[in-house]
Amino acid sequence: MAEHILGVFLGFFSIMNPLPNTAVFVGLTQTLSKAEQKRIAIKALFTSFVIVLLFAMLGKTLFHFFGITLPALRIAGGILVFIIGYQMLGGNHSDLHAPKRQDGSDIAISPLAIPILAGPGTIATAMNFSALGVWVEIGITVSMFACLCLVTFACFMAGSKLMNIFGKSGLTIVTRLMGLILTVIAVQMTIIGIDGALAQLQFNNWK
Repeated sequence: MAEHILGVFLGFFSIMNPLPNTAVFVGLTQTLSKAEQKRIAIKALFTSFVIVLLFAMLGKTLFHFFGITLPALRIAGGILVFIIGYQMLGGNHSDLHAPKRQDGSDIAISPLAIPILAGPGTIATAMNFSALGVWVEIGITVSMFACLCLVTFACFMAGSKLMNIFGKSGLTIVTRLMGLILTVIAVQMTIIGIDGALAQLQFNNWK
């Protein structure tokens, strides 16, 4: 259980990558007051938490509604997470979590909450971790994401200091390491998905 909890936390930590996201947050809010930065950080993290909570709780219902099997989700999620991890291995921020040009809308919702904090990769990871629909799994997934939201909030609030400590080269190293962890998680997701799909095929042929 402890290994599973740690695996869920590391999975979310790798895909959200708090330090590079802090650099984005600082870049988007550097002209604002500390109080306004805090408001935006809380709103963005709360929004991303609600999104992950909904997908973690309703994942099984969505499977049944769209006729999606668990192995299919794990294979698709593995591929999506692998793409993000592969891009990060090059020291780049993933295109799926990259901030877009602003049009005057609330930056707490877009691009911070979506797609930076709760992008496709984060949602796919949450659904994979809670795919069995067991309340224990859902609870672990949501709890670990909540812990990571607190860690991210602390990073956002100390953004300027962290940027001075790590610098651009430090952020690149962190991004590459997180990318490596993500690609390994993605491969494991895909292997489990393929194994489940083969088992289903064998069961159907046996019937």
